[in-house]
Amino acid sequence: MIFGEYYTMNFGERNNVLLLLLCALSLFAGLEANALSYDYTASIECLANPHKAQYGGGIIKNPELTHGLEGWSAFGKANLEHRESGGNKFLVAHSRSQPYASMSQKIYLKKNNLYTLSAWIQVSEGSVPVKAIFKTTTGFKHAGAVVAQSKCWSMLKGGLTTDASGIAELYFESKNTSVEIWVDSISLQPFTQEEWNSHQHHSIEKMRKSNVRIRAVDKHGNPLRKAKISIEQKRASFPFGCAINKNIINNIAYQNWFTPRFGVTTFEDEMKWYSNEYNPGREDYSAADAMLQFAKQNNIAVRGHNIFWDDPQHQPSWVNSLSPADLSKAADKRINSVMSRYKGQVIAWDVVNENLHFSFFESKLGQNASGAFFNTAQRLDGATTLFMNEFNTIEESGDVASSPAKYLEKMREINGFPGNNNIKLGIGLEAHFGKPNIPYMRSSIDTLAATGSPIWLTEVDVKSDPNQQAQFLEQVLREAHSHPKVAGIVIWSAWKPEGCYRMCLTDNNFKNLPTGDVVDKLLQEWGSKTLEGKTDADGFIDASLFHGHYEVKINHHATKNFSVAQSFKFASTVDSQTTSILLRVSA
Repeated sequence: MIFGEYYTMNFGERNNVLLLLLCALSLFAGLEANALSYDYTASIECLANPHKAQYGGGIIKNPELTHGLEGWSAFGKANLEHRESGGNKFLVAHSRSQPYASMSQKIYLKKNNLYTLSAWIQVSEGSVPVKAIFKTTTGFKHAGAVVAQSKCWSMLKGGLTTDASGIAELYFESKNTSVEIWVDSISLQPFTQEEWNSHQHHSIEKMRKSNVRIRAVDKHGNPLRKAKISIEQKRASFPFGCAINKNIINNIAYQNWFTPRFGVTTFEDEMKWYSNEYNPGREDYSAADAMLQFAKQNNIAVRGHNIFWDDPQHQPSWVNSLSPADLSKAADKRINSVMSRYKGQVIAWDVVNENLHFSFFESKLGQNASGAFFNTAQRLDGATTLFMNEFNTIEESGDVASSPAKYLEKMREINGFPGNNNIKLGIGLEAHFGKPNIPYMRSSIDTLAATGSPIWLTEVDVKSDPNQQAQFLEQVLREAHSHPKVAGIVIWSAWKPEGCYRMCLTDNNFKNLPTGDVVDKLLQEWGSKTLEGKTDADGFIDASLFHGHYEVKINHHATKNFSVAQSFKFASTVDSQTTSILLRVSA
């Protein structure tokens, strides 16, 4: 309606319009008031009693099993039983003859909604992986997994998106058909894309930014009103970077593209064992040394990647034929060599790469090989965070080998090695995505975050057709940056003239590809742009700024038309929020 039309209406018509507007505003306010925030909490302890279902169960019927079997039915050849223990009621699937034989509930899923799932699982004996799966109109979707125990309850947290609207069936699966599956406190909460974006926005405002108040005063302390203020970010506090390789050493165009954008990097191959000791006893660190010097000159932090790689296909060729005793000696020489050389010069060490999917060293040196490597690494450079680095933990909900539960299991094993109880252990998530399952990604990080260990996405890329690659990359980067427990991001797009590993950001002339445009857009959005404004009558100007290093310039007639510049910095860890900062600038 054009506003002018309102004044041509009679009194009754105006009242009707006002009533409709008031109803609409009331409805909108109600929707805003009832907008559901996201619950980032997760439990990694096995508890005597489960917690209450998140979101009151969401769209799950009878989530606490207080009404017997209502809403639940058998899936496959299984018998269902409603049980109670110590006042807690739960559902049991027993006499299971197939892995998928369990309990199920039919639910209507809406296309493009994002669903977060949680449930508490127990098994009748032992320690058994249990998966949550949805049978949908477009196929089976894995939503998450947990290593369930007997005699206590473990929390499974996961999620999914849907390709089409329709009836779906949630059920639980375990390859071990001899165990009973017990479930309780099940929740499935849908969010619209707008609500999900709102979670990201609020998390960023809380965790990545602070309110800054700047006051301009003259030499007598009197406020400078209407002073022109320019605030420019010189360096972001949040570590955001990209991998490089030796091509950057003598390529000025590559350097000029890279250095203004990134504050942290990882060497693609040049610090790996097969690069440093291609032939036994003949070490070569020349490329890594030159790249580290380049990084230092440009104030770029470096992650040490990697000391050992558990994949048998990525060992120096001469290592595969060594006896266990000789391999132990070679490995000890390797870890001492690389860590002693770069101690104090890297911000992290990927001590063991991909030891959930592979077990080269464990097969040769025993099950505690990873724990022993971390023990040595702690002795050599205990001040630096020591990472496990793994793929598919947040990318692929169906890969049980590297699920968050399996990752946690390996972390406990490493921490349990004698002398490792106080190790600075970090969580490295490679993040090699196809089509991202963003709810699963968030839920998985929630689970890992319950350890209190720092979490980095270490090798982010997206393998997809060109029409979707940039879009999917943006989804992953936004989700990672907004998660309150993610401490850093490195993109895996080291440039080579023959092409990058899976995803490039530029062409061979260092002109941005669509993926590079996404990176530049996010860098600009996350604080690299210059903010300008004028002080109020009391000389104050307020700004909401991303944590980082800034330069503020003041231009006022009291400064005789010269700019007065002053630098300041502020930062916040992912575990705390910085309060407002008052910065006095004398002109």
